[in-house]
Amino acid sequence: MGANPMTHWTTRNSSRLIGWASVLAAAAGHAPSQAGGQFEVDDAGTQRAGECLVESWGGHARRSEIDFLHVGPACGVGAVELALNWDYARTQPDVHLLGPQIKWTFLGREDDAPLSMAVLAGAQHDLRDGGRWGGQGALILSWQVLAPLQFNANLGADWAAGDGERSVRGGVQLQWAVRPDFTLVAERNHSLSQWGTRVGFSWQAGPGTSIDFSVARLSLGGGETVFTVGLNQQFGMPGRR
Repeated sequence: MGANPMTHWTTRNSSRLIGWASVLAAAAGHAPSQAGGQFEVDDAGTQRAGECLVESWGGHARRSEIDFLHVGPACGVGAVELALNWDYARTQPDVHLLGPQIKWTFLGREDDAPLSMAVLAGAQHDLRDGGRWGGQGALILSWQVLAPLQFNANLGADWAAGDGERSVRGGVQLQWAVRPDFTLVAERNHSLSQWGTRVGFSWQAGPGTSIDFSVARLSLGGGETVFTVGLNQQFGMPGRR
């Protein structure tokens, strides 16, 4: 491999790349028009009590040649959604992040609610290099502008795993349900001190199964292009009738 600016990065900076691509996942929600978790801007939906969703995605950063992987199960428990997220990035050195997340939709939990709001809090720990815990906290708003068009906005803060450096987190997103099973997504966001623009789609491949793909452009290192593909599976908890 030739000269790579990522070689000179600290573990903190490596964590920021994977953090942009896969900040602690939130559930895709109830409606088919809602996008999968690889998209950085979250919607206000949560899993119903007794339902679970496993989100997984992987991707590649073209310029820095970093590969990354995410797996995150999330379940509705009472009025909240609880998740556990694992993220891996192949860097120098590799990054392994693990941590819990909680999300609460306090306004507009109904499927047909035109306006919904939620709060999210998550934590991440670098299993390999330790240091301070990282995490995210955000206020989330979702507005069903028209039947096929949804607007999402996030505002909060990030804490980088390793050194705990705090930065502003925020972004806006538009979802357009071209068909009941196919949604286009475009977003602009700021997380872990990086600006990013992402476009992609989410396809409902079958009952409870969705596939999503996106291309992102980051401000990282003078400009980075990231490709991500994901698979999400929703199911009821064992024993639930």
